[in-house]
Amino acid sequence: MRFTDLIPGLVVRSPLRPVTAKEMIEFASRYDPQWFHVDPVRAGDGRWRGLIASGWHTCAIAMELMVQNVLSGSESFGSPGIDTIKWHHPVRPDDAVALHFEVLRSSKSPSNRTGIVLSKSELWNQNDRQVLTLQGTTLFDIATVAHKESDRKSSDRLSST
Repeated sequence: MRFTDLIPGLVVRSPLRPVTAKEMIEFASRYDPQWFHVDPVRAGDGRWRGLIASGWHTCAIAMELMVQNVLSGSESFGSPGIDTIKWHHPVRPDDAVALHFEVLRSSKSPSNRTGIVLSKSELWNQNDRQVLTLQGTTLFDIATVAHKESDRKSSDRLSST
């Protein structure tokens, strides 16, 4: 989606994305090797009564779904940060999660070179249980787009003369 498509109130929903125990253990083994993320036997006896995904893995899945369903093909060039992250319920092996993305605010910088989008992203599992909420800002390079459009129009005028 382009920056101009991201108007306040826009909601994008992704298809469900499966999450496997293997994927959960591989991610956690590298980035968050706590026993309840990597040891199914010990996790079965723990507070969560089974393996759960790292919260950071859940955030990475949300990002994956945002790129696939919202940011791919856009002018996005990064983010100054996330305002809030909440993990509501754990993601478990063989869950499937879907993104619910909503544009809260969209504006341009004073220079009109950067688009700024404040959004809320939620992940919901296959049982309609919310597992994650993120609220953050994404930046878009709209000056480059305007420059390319201006170059194209100039080129069109020159070629028609």
